[in-house]
Amino acid sequence: MNAEDAAHYLLPIAEPLVSWYESHARILPWREDPTPYQVWISEIMLQQTRIEAVKPYYERFLSELPDVADLAAVEDDRLMKLW
Repeated sequence: MNAEDAAHYLLPIAEPLVSWYESHARILPWREDPTPYQVWISEIMLQQTRIEAVKPYYERFLSELPDVADLAAVEDDRLMKLW
């Protein structure tokens, strides 16, 4: 199936899906003001456990390592404790 055919089939369900998401989406810290770094960190963490378990770790991690430069500069021991 080419992109044009896919768009033809998916277009009718796009609006109801977006509408549902806007009214039912959970409020999550990585959705509030997402940056690629924040989304990346959340995706990695969410591969390992449940959303409710990730929230406090995610917030603590980002408070100490708010961007890629901080992540690159942190000592391994500190990184492992934060993770």
